[in-house]
Parts: sequence; structure tokens; C-alpha cells
Amino acid sequence: MTKKKEPTVWQGFKAFLMRGNVIDLAVAVVIGAAFTNIVNSVVKGLINPLVGAIGTKNLDHYSVCLKDPPCVVNADGSVKSGVPIMWGSVAGATLSFVITAAVVYFLMVLPMAKYLARQEARKKAREGTHEVIEVTELAVLKEIRDTLVAQRTAGHDER
Repeated sequence: MTKKKEPTVWQGFKAFLMRGNVIDLAVAVVIGAAFTNIVNSVVKGLINPLVGAIGTKNLDHYSVCLKDPPCVVNADGSVKSGVPIMWGSVAGATLSFVITAAVVYFLMVLPMAKYLARQEARKKAREGTHEVIEVTELAVLKEIRDTLVAQRTAGHDER
């Protein structure tokens, strides 16, 4: 019996890298990193000023003191007294995520889904047309065959 040689770690790694989805993932990460700058600009330039009309311009300043109100935070960011819950930071990050997800969905996923649906409909229409042509051609060929057989039979009957 011969043993089947197992691929080396390097060969497995090379096969993994050569798969198409790894390249797609790398492209998505690069585009996502660039897209993050756009979303952050929208949040800082548009959303924060709108929130600033109600309160502070920076969501990071919204907090609740959990213990020993009021919370005292030193200028360097260290907490002097109390336990501050920085819910504004969480709200800002959530808002950034929702905006990112909405933009990705409406500008990338939805148009691509519509495009793929149109391509599939065109493909089915072409296949449907092709089948009708084949059936029609087959029917015509049968008619021609039947006519030729009838002519041949009629020609033999006359002799």
C-alpha cells in the first residue's frame, strides 16, 4: 500500500491564499478602511453639529455618574471621584456603525442585488427564447419531413 502524501503546511497556505474569496476579502478590508474616513467625517461634520444643537457637539462628553455623583474627571482624563458611564461614546460608535451599514447597503448591496436579478432575468429570457426557437424549428422540420414523405408516397402511387 502506498501512503497518500499529505500537502505540506506551505502548500495548504498557498492554496488558501489563491482562493478567490481571500482576494475579495482583502479588497473589502482596504475599501472599508478608506470608507471609515468618510463615515467619520459625516459623523463629525454633520451628525455631531446636529446633536450639538441639543447638547454638546461631541457625543463623547455624554455620560452618567454611577457612583458618588457628581463624577469628577481630571483634565488628563483620569477619574478623581465617581464611576462615569460614557454612554455617549457608545452612542457615537453605534451611530457610525448604522451610517456605515446604511451606506454600504444602499450604495453597494442593493444596487448589486438589482443588477444580479436583472442579469438572471435576461439569462432566463434568453433561455426561454432559445427553447421556443428550438421547439418551433423542430415543428417546422417535422412538417417538412411529413410533406416530403407524402410527396414521395404520392409519386410512387402514380407509377
